[in-house]
Amino acid sequence: MVALLKYGSGFPFNRLEKLQEGFGVPMAASTQWDIVERKANKIYPLYEELVRQAAQGEVLHNDDTNAKILAFMKDQEDRYEAEQKLRTGMFTTAVLSRVGNHPVALYYTGRKHAGENMADLLSHRQTDRGPPIQMCDALSRNLPKPFKVILANCLSHARRKFVDVTEVFPEECRFVIETLKDVYKNDAATKQHKISDEERLKYHQENSEPLMDELEKWLREQFEQRKVEPNSSLGKAISYMLDHWKPLTLFLRKPGAPLDNNPCEQALKRAILHRKNALFFKTQHGAYIADLYMSIIHTCSLAGANPFEYLTELEKNAPEMRKNPQQWLPWNYDRAPRG
Repeated sequence: MVALLKYGSGFPFNRLEKLQEGFGVPMAASTQWDIVERKANKIYPLYEELVRQAAQGEVLHNDDTNAKILAFMKDQEDRYEAEQKLRTGMFTTAVLSRVGNHPVALYYTGRKHAGENMADLLSHRQTDRGPPIQMCDALSRNLPKPFKVILANCLSHARRKFVDVTEVFPEECRFVIETLKDVYKNDAATKQHKISDEERLKYHQENSEPLMDELEKWLREQFEQRKVEPNSSLGKAISYMLDHWKPLTLFLRKPGAPLDNNPCEQALKRAILHRKNALFFKTQHGAYIADLYMSIIHTCSLAGANPFEYLTELEKNAPEMRKNPQQWLPWNYDRAPRG
């Protein structure tokens, strides 16, 4: 329960300490840390199995957000005084992988960008599997440069650039937003009917491709006919969409390609909630423990499993789980043999 409140709901240990005191069962923040760390030492093979499973995914989403690790900040000050160059950024990366019908959520906190963490994940990918579809925004740091992927960019991110300038260019933005609304309606229809990836692709080609072709024609006309200044806010939104048109429209050519990176942005909200409440991690080890629990808890939620019951079962059956962690995943642990 301490782990769920801390890493699932964002309660910092000092706040939980006050809560426990109010219940008449005082528990110091340091004691709570000892509890979650000891449990993590028992269940980390399951986290490593989630990493191996996620690496085999057909579609992988990734994105990152800022984080703070006090030990890194102190190291940064020391190296600055010694005039040594050091990357100053600290990030939490969320990766959402679709492995068959099972989504896996992973978190990585440290110096590495989203693309570098994605590369570490893909190093566990089986060599006989083809390149996965990677969904992200258009930042170059999101790409796993040593590995080949089929790149898809976030259509929602491109749409947001037009939403931001709607008050200044209402008519122009309305056309773009209404067109994309119809595309999203088509995608919603495919989800409602739960059709296969191949059938979804055919549906989009028949119903969404004419809309996107018309949108591309309209976007190009704005520059060709000098209707929009390229350096204006609307011009920059148009340029972004045209420059990334191919990955933005991968869903019209590749079965299973998503429209946007919204699922990953929703997964990142767990890390953002933790950051808002706890503000920072003290050490890299503390960040690793948080990544482990957030990954397991969010994967449970995505699989429809009860995180409290799941963590309890892992605790009770730790020896069996360590021997065969692939039998103790959130979607099959109820069938795993008990000791």
